[in-house]
Amino acid sequence: MKRYCLALDLKDDPRLIKEYEHWHKKENSWQEVNDSILKAGIVNMEIYRTGNRLVMIMETDDSFDPIVKAQMDASNPKVQEWEALMWKFQQPLPWANDGEKWVEMKRIF
Repeated sequence: MKRYCLALDLKDDPRLIKEYEHWHKKENSWQEVNDSILKAGIVNMEIYRTGNRLVMIMETDDSFDPIVKAQMDASNPKVQEWEALMWKFQQPLPWANDGEKWVEMKRIF
């Protein structure tokens, strides 16, 4: 089992933040996206928010490979539709690479 911790910012707009949280309630999430997460070897995923900063914690099994997950996502129209919808609410961290959304955090303790 491996744990990943990633960060991303939301646009600093209370209305957009409320809508983002709406889409992440269990009853509003998309089953196809949830299935793609499990299929990639992610056994648990949690997202936390403070202000407009998000932190995602993922626990993965030994089969998880971030590169393979990105390839799977790129070829899945429903995941691409979800990502396009989420980009309405999200913005890259100032130090993110071009095209990078979620940035892996460095464990320091």
